[in-house]
Amino acid sequence: MGAIPGGVDTSQQPPMTVPLRHFVVGLAFLLAGTLLGLGHVANAVPGLSGLAHVHLLLVGWVCLTIMGAMTQFVPVWSGVELHSRRLASVQLVLVVTGLLAFVAGLLALELHLLAIAGATMLVGFWTFVYNVGRTLARAGKLDVTERHFALSLGFFLLLTLLGLALAVDFTRPFLAEFGVSRTGVVGAHATLAVFGAVLTTIYGALYQLGTMFTQTELHGVDHRLRAIEEIGHPVGVVLLAGGRLFEVVPVAQVGGILIVVAALAFAVVLARKLVEMQVPRTPMHTRYAVVAVALASWALLTAPAWLVDPTALDHRFGGPGTAHLLLLGVVGFVVVGTLYHIVPFVVWVHRYSDELGFEPVPMIDDLYDDRIAAVDGILLVAGTATLVGWELLEGPRSVVLIAGGLVSLGILAFLGNVALVLHRHSPQPLDRIVFGSLGRRRSSDVADESPSES
Repeated sequence: MGAIPGGVDTSQQPPMTVPLRHFVVGLAFLLAGTLLGLGHVANAVPGLSGLAHVHLLLVGWVCLTIMGAMTQFVPVWSGVELHSRRLASVQLVLVVTGLLAFVAGLLALELHLLAIAGATMLVGFWTFVYNVGRTLARAGKLDVTERHFALSLGFFLLLTLLGLALAVDFTRPFLAEFGVSRTGVVGAHATLAVFGAVLTTIYGALYQLGTMFTQTELHGVDHRLRAIEEIGHPVGVVLLAGGRLFEVVPVAQVGGILIVVAALAFAVVLARKLVEMQVPRTPMHTRYAVVAVALASWALLTAPAWLVDPTALDHRFGGPGTAHLLLLGVVGFVVVGTLYHIVPFVVWVHRYSDELGFEPVPMIDDLYDDRIAAVDGILLVAGTATLVGWELLEGPRSVVLIAGGLVSLGILAFLGNVALVLHRHSPQPLDRIVFGSLGRRRSSDVADESPSES
C-alpha cells in the first residue's frame, strides 16, 4: 500500500495534535467504558452504571473518534481548510467535561448534575457541527461521503436536543406536557444517535475508505445499491425516530425496514470491494470484513422483529439479541479498523512525509505491530461472537464475563498497539498530544502547530 493514498490533499489537514487528541481521549474512554461494563455485569458498580457504560462508549469513544476523524478528513477529502482550529479544540474540552460530569452524576445518583452536564455536551457537539458544517460549505458540490457527513451533522443536532430534554426530565419532568412519553423520547434519541449520527457517518466514511484502501471503484450494481442506501437510510432514520417518539407503530415499521434494506445494500457494496481488493490485506481490511458480515447478519435478524413492532424496548437496536452484533460487531470494528489506519496516517504525514525521496522511510502500515494486531483481532472476534451467541441463545450470565474478558483483552492489545505507534513514531510525546502547550515537546512543532491550535 502506498504511503499516501491518491486523491487526498494532505496540505489542507489540521495540525497533528488536533485529531490525535480526539482519538487518544476517545481511547481512554473506551478503556473506562469497558471496565465499567465489566463492573456492571458483576454488580460491582453503584448507581445507573448501565447508562453510564453506554454513554462512555458511544459518546466518549465512538463520537469523539467521529469528531476527530471529520476534523481531520473533511479538509483532506474536500480540499478546503478547516474553518477553525481553535473551535476544534474547544469542542473536545466541552464534550469531555460534560461527559465526565454526566457519568459522575449517573454513578453517584446526583441526577441534578445531568442537565448541566447535558447542556455542556450539547454546546460541545454543536460547536463541532458548526465547525465542520462551515468547512463542508466551502467544498461546493458534495460527493457521497460529504453528503453523508452533512446528514450526520443534522442528526447530531437533533439527538443532543433530545438528550438534553431527557437529562432535564430526570429531575423536572416535563415531557408529558408536550404529548410524548419518556420512553418514546429515549427511543428517538437512541435511534438518532446510533442509526442517525453514527451509522450514517460510518457509511459515508466507508464509501471513501472502502474504495481508497482496496484500490477499487464502485461499478455496476454498486451504484444501484448505493442509491438504495443513500435514500433509504436517512429517510428510514427519520421515520423510525418519529414513529418511536410519537409511538406510531406503522411509521416506525416503514422506517425500520428502510434502515434494514439500506444496511443490506451497503453490506453488499462493502463485501464486493473487499473481494475485488487490489492491495495486500491489513488489519483494517480484516476488520471491515467482520463489519460486512455483522451488518448483513444484523439486518437479516432484525427484519422480522421490526416488521412486528420496532417500538418495543427489546427491539431498540434491532432484533432480540442483536445489540452487541450491531454496536460491537459493526460500529466497534469499523472504529478499530479505521483507527488502525488513521492514527498511523496522521503520524506518518507529520513525521516522515518530508523525508520521502531523500532517505528510507517506513510505510504507513509498518508503524504498528502486525503480531499485536493479529492478537487483538482474534480476541475481539472471539469475544464479540461469544457475546452475540449469549444474547441470541440466552446463555448463563457467566458467559458474559468470559466474553467481556476476551473483549477487554482485545481492547488492551489494540490500545497498546496504538500507544506504540505514538511512542515510537510521533514527533510529539503523548502528553503534548493530549494537553497541547501544557505538555512537553519532543521536537520543534513551529511548522506543525499554529498558536491557536492548543
